[in-house]
Amino acid sequence: MNDGARMHALVRRLYPLCRSITGDGVRRTLEIVAESIPLEISEVPTGTEVLDWTVPKEWNIRDAYIKDPAGNRVVDFTRLNLHVVGYSVPVSATMTLDELRPHLHTLPAQPDLVPYRTGYYAETWGFCLSENTLAALGPGPYEVRVDSTLADGHLTYGEHVIRGSGADEVLISCHVCHPSLANDNLAGIAVAARLARRLAGKELRYTYRFVFAPGTIGAITWLARNRDRVSRIRHGVVLACAGDRGALTYKRSRRGDAEIDRVFAHVLRGREHTIRDFTPYGYDERQYCSPGFDLPVGSLTRTPYAGYPEYHTSADDPDFVSAEAMEDTLDALERAVEVLERNRRYRNLSPYGEPQLGRRGLYGSLGGRSDAESRQMAMLWVLNLSDGDHDLLDIAERSGLPFAAVADAADALRGAGLVKE
Repeated sequence: MNDGARMHALVRRLYPLCRSITGDGVRRTLEIVAESIPLEISEVPTGTEVLDWTVPKEWNIRDAYIKDPAGNRVVDFTRLNLHVVGYSVPVSATMTLDELRPHLHTLPAQPDLVPYRTGYYAETWGFCLSENTLAALGPGPYEVRVDSTLADGHLTYGEHVIRGSGADEVLISCHVCHPSLANDNLAGIAVAARLARRLAGKELRYTYRFVFAPGTIGAITWLARNRDRVSRIRHGVVLACAGDRGALTYKRSRRGDAEIDRVFAHVLRGREHTIRDFTPYGYDERQYCSPGFDLPVGSLTRTPYAGYPEYHTSADDPDFVSAEAMEDTLDALERAVEVLERNRRYRNLSPYGEPQLGRRGLYGSLGGRSDAESRQMAMLWVLNLSDGDHDLLDIAERSGLPFAAVADAADALRGAGLVKE
């Protein structure tokens, strides 16, 4: 089984679980992820103050349904967990359709689909169903049941850390709070976990921190509990919507010109893609990029949030995402890591005139190679722009050469004593 198939299998396995911003669904999701990469699990108690927020009560649900007068479940949580508004309080009642209607949510423009709705911070309840199902309902009465608990508990998140040779960190963050939504949630989790597997055992300059946390409140909680260490984050990316068949989209950090922004612009060149400027709306990049932190964290998706008709509906199922798309997302992330790892600033130690490369064996080592000319040009570009102000990514961008060729040239020149970091 290749990596794409493994990621798709993980999406299918996680899909039935009912996740929310707290609760056993998040815990079970992290348990499954931890089967492939070790996770350090944090449990933060209800009522804990985190920045301007407070950790909410924990929500868990066992069953929910609407039964018609004949006893048939016309809306059934056990068949699709999107049928219940997230964080619905317990309900046990008999109601007419007119009484029930204010608690029902549909998508009239997409009558076959069930929407995804939540009520995290208001103690309410509701059901989501297709417009077609609603249209077929009679006057009732209906037995209405939500078997849930909303009580003091914990918010749960997981971290996986791959130690590099230095203390500076690269942050990879994804949200784990959505129920059965394959692209907007699960594909990002699968890609992040597989990237961690690929980086395991490699000699790395940076330390890589993978954060699997509920959206918004989870990232805020992580930031609140790690204020003394966020200065170590040199680069970061929030990963979401990683498995649909659209082209990759990168959203710049708040800074707009952070190294991570430049890296993804370079990595995505040559393939269909979109680069967007930062906006304070979207996924958890808006928390990491809030002005008090202003971390160099961008966002990588395929089709962005709300940009595809399946978004936040029952159509975002495992068949909507593809192994090939997740593999492509993973490849872009891995290429970005390679650039981050090798990007350096050098200083030319022989800056007055062009140094003689032949007597140092640098031309001779290229003899007969079909790419000798481009490698020679890469060396000349590195020598010319290694003034302490330009990094290798600058040189690759200005020269139009592949980053790997520029980095290889720098390695050769450093080995010959012509440049130093």
